[in-house]
Amino acid sequence: MGRKGFGRWLAELFASPSGGEPPEVSNVGESFLIAGLGNPGASYDGTRHNLGFWVVDRIAREEGLSWKQQGPALVARWNDGWLMKPLTYMNASGEAVAPFVRYYKIDLERLLVVHDDMDLPLGRLRLRRGGSAGGQKGVRSVIESLGDDRFDRLRLGIGRPPEGWDAVDWVLSRFSPQELPLAEKVIATATEAARVWQAEGLQAAQQRFNGLDLREER
Repeated sequence: MGRKGFGRWLAELFASPSGGEPPEVSNVGESFLIAGLGNPGASYDGTRHNLGFWVVDRIAREEGLSWKQQGPALVARWNDGWLMKPLTYMNASGEAVAPFVRYYKIDLERLLVVHDDMDLPLGRLRLRRGGSAGGQKGVRSVIESLGDDRFDRLRLGIGRPPEGWDAVDWVLSRFSPQELPLAEKVIATATEAARVWQAEGLQAAQQRFNGLDLREER
């Protein structure tokens, strides 16, 4: 994104739908952002790749929050921070996340990226800070756009594609009727994990959730 494009992006990002002033922000240094990754549009609703969207949607619903478009993202104000759903499509997630983080001066340790992960089976979730993208292109985009990997991730397992499945087709597929109850349990648990992360920090959330295997609770 060039200088002119970036300036236009910021103007769009912080313009309200009514053309008013940007939202007021208190305690900017203590702000947080929970970004759920996914692909926008009805054709992607309910797919494995959109688990990040599912989590932030559930928080917004439970809290009675409203989504508003600001530039290439939908955002919802939550306490001293925000929830976000990038509208850039998964592989360009960083183009929405990074400028928002910089503008609001959000500490990278108060950025949580929620995303699907083929390296974990469905029913497992894991919180971590930093490290590589592990093949997840949305996370890779965030790292490249920020120029830093020291942010927190909430990884939600979807498992490896079955034999004969292409990885792209797998992540863009929907859960089977047999998988759906477990997927819904994952979303509920991940929502709770994000809440603990927001209120108590990464270590508390790791201690409570990293060892869970929701497959054993079915």
